[in-house]
Amino acid sequence: MSRKIKAVVVDDSAFMRKSLSLMLESSGEIEVVATARDGIEGVEMVKTKFPDIVTMDIEMPRMDGLTALQKIMKEHPTPVLMVSSLTTEGAKDTLKALEYGAVDFIPKELSYVNVNIIKIKEDLVAKVKAIVSQKSLSLRLKRIQNLNSNKSTVSIIPRQDYSSKSIPQIGYRAIALGISTGGPMSLQKVIPVLSKKLSIPMFIVQHMPPKFTKSLAERLNGLSEVEVKEAEDREIVRGGVVYIAPGGFHMTVDKTGNNHSIISISDTPSDTLHRPSVDVMLNSVIKVYGKYALGVIMTGMGRDGADAIKELKIKGGYSIAQDEDSCVVYGMPKAIVDAGYADLVLPLDNIANAINKACAI
Repeated sequence: MSRKIKAVVVDDSAFMRKSLSLMLESSGEIEVVATARDGIEGVEMVKTKFPDIVTMDIEMPRMDGLTALQKIMKEHPTPVLMVSSLTTEGAKDTLKALEYGAVDFIPKELSYVNVNIIKIKEDLVAKVKAIVSQKSLSLRLKRIQNLNSNKSTVSIIPRQDYSSKSIPQIGYRAIALGISTGGPMSLQKVIPVLSKKLSIPMFIVQHMPPKFTKSLAERLNGLSEVEVKEAEDREIVRGGVVYIAPGGFHMTVDKTGNNHSIISISDTPSDTLHRPSVDVMLNSVIKVYGKYALGVIMTGMGRDGADAIKELKIKGGYSIAQDEDSCVVYGMPKAIVDAGYADLVLPLDNIANAINKACAI
């Protein structure tokens, strides 16, 4: 990028405003052009400073972050990262924020100085740079503005007709889905559209902290015809159930002696970039179900899942990738598309139908 990324930090804590500003500007590629103490000031700074991205606290006096977010999305659509408390209530508020148009979130406790400060700073900077550089970002924000203004929601991007595209119906026995940045809202476009005829299990890794995945599972369960739950250690896998890996833990699947599959929840391996890890989950699913596991990789930073999808392809399996235009961050799907591992590359709105066509038979 030829110029620095312009950021606005909105938080009622002076310490948080300073901490986030220092982290963002440490890369030399981001400039904090303004800070604000509450939602009212934050909305005004967006109007006058025209930032590329905003970090927004949720609980603030005068105007809270959710209200400010809605005003920004309606009046001056701008990418917003929510600063979220690692509590059950914080997780619920964060999911609301993502529904209102926030692109992602950062855990508030992790913004304080601690032993992980270098990794946290790197993650924050990487997230900001990836979100701002996304080619389809302006079009996504325009769609959100149209939704908030009750205008027509006709797609702005010319779409290829994917209705006739499909993958072979080979008798899939499981679905494994990996997703990260932009995931919670994207999953709400996929899981509730899954057919109640789906009789095989689905395993999902969404990069999120503890408590957030439980709230996400409960939210999706309330919207869906299939059962959605946060996975538990040692539970027997049931067909037609969607299992979401708990935040902070790996989810794997193993075969038992009586021909059942069983879920294991563990903090090992401890040396993975992500926990939960898509590669760890998907590799275990491949060991149990072989080529009859359908791999799905959706929006997210990095390349988690690419190595496991390669293994799936070696065994003769199939995979679906989300397309660039509908991703919040085109990283994880790009990794398998560029490597030639994706059998279908689909817009977000077409992924559930492709899964239903292949598996709900």
